Amino acid sequence: MAEFDVDLFVIGGGSGGVRAARIAANYGAKVMVAEEYRMGGTCVIRGCVPKKLFVIGSHVHQEIEDAAGFGWSIGQVSFDWATLVANKDKEIARLEGAYTSNVEKSGARIVKTRAVLEDAHTLRLATGEKVTAKYILIATGGAPNHGPHVPGIEHVISSNEAFHLKELPKRIVIQGGGYIALEFAGIFAGYGSDVTVVYRGDNILRGFDEDVRKHVRAEMEKRGITIITGCTVAKVDKHGKDFTTHLSSGSSIASDQVMFAVGRHPNVKGLGLEAAGVAINPANGGIQVDGWSKTSVDNIYAVGDVTHRTNLTPVAIREGHAFADTVFGKRPVQVDHATIPTAVFSQPEVGTVGLTEEEARAQFSHVDIYKTDFRPIKATMSGRDTRVLMKLVVDGSSDRVLGCHIVGDCAAEITQAVAIAVKMRATKADFDATVALHPTASEELVTMRTPTARHVRQAAE
Repeated sequence: MAEFDVDLFVIGGGSGGVRAARIAANYGAKVMVAEEYRMGGTCVIRGCVPKKLFVIGSHVHQEIEDAAGFGWSIGQVSFDWATLVANKDKEIARLEGAYTSNVEKSGARIVKTRAVLEDAHTLRLATGEKVTAKYILIATGGAPNHGPHVPGIEHVISSNEAFHLKELPKRIVIQGGGYIALEFAGIFAGYGSDVTVVYRGDNILRGFDEDVRKHVRAEMEKRGITIITGCTVAKVDKHGKDFTTHLSSGSSIASDQVMFAVGRHPNVKGLGLEAAGVAINPANGGIQVDGWSKTSVDNIYAVGDVTHRTNLTPVAIREGHAFADTVFGKRPVQVDHATIPTAVFSQPEVGTVGLTEEEARAQFSHVDIYKTDFRPIKATMSGRDTRVLMKLVVDGSSDRVLGCHIVGDCAAEITQAVAIAVKMRATKADFDATVALHPTASEELVTMRTPTARHVRQAAE
């Protein structure tokens, strides 16, 4: 009789857990995956995929407006929110089926129930069944924060509920200044809502390059989105179907919906971590792991947002794959968390990889900045008041490109390609030697020849 029921038990059927389960099963491991909600996790079910579908749809109104400059005369148009939501739900159901099918095809077994750790090798399922496992992988992801409790918090929605609203709000207040807040601000504004963003900091997109932050804010405000910084929501009152949001500044805003997007927290509650001896990282509240994604317990690992390292789907997938390679493929692989590209599907879109100017100046003695801000070719005919930002951060001593920051249409698509060059430690001379692809916005990345700024850090006396 086998010592354990399974070789690997995965808690969580999201991107990281599914990848780990499939790869481990392909190596011959007996694998079980427990998912209490829907296969696909945050990204597929209530995150990046439905959000990107909403973003794409919200661009259509602007495309219709821009069409006139190109000779198109478009008559009366209408938009139906319920149709958008229903079609999105169909696509998410299709993807959920694909995730389930791919896991089962690999030979792993899925149990649609909650699993809780009883000790380092034993799990109790909500069905009452107990399962023992040689290795356990925790991949339970994260959940939206509502932030500090304020009166009327029960009236506030998160990004989870935003995907299932019965109707499009005419007016919405969104608290937050990061990825999710700005993406939904653009979504709702694109479909015709009056949008107000409230953020406690001095400017949106904390942690991004300062030029990016300023440019995105200016462009969003041009599109009619109100951005209020330096204050927070203090109270939310409900009057029938309407809401009044009271701000810490003393002012108030009337709306049909109030949404908080103030960050996410790791899903660690109620998993039985204490019983198994799994430690939490006090610095970020996620499960503490080493470079191999191993927890404080030798046979228990964790990947993805539950570790609160880098909360991005492709990172969770890479971590899950590396775990399976290391433990079941006997091929030790560590994930390099440096130089990870990321995008904000705000409007305008942001794509970035590598260091910001501020980070580079803190780490390198000589930093050169190449920056351009220009009107895209489409705007010359559409008449739209919009500008694109492109910026390269370069080590002035070695000529290596340390970071690339883009704000404008297709920023994410461009950044994915540039990320390869940055990861390969390409130099500014390599960029300069690359022939421009004309006419494109991205050709600016290989035609910027003169630094817009040069920074030399003075040696300490």
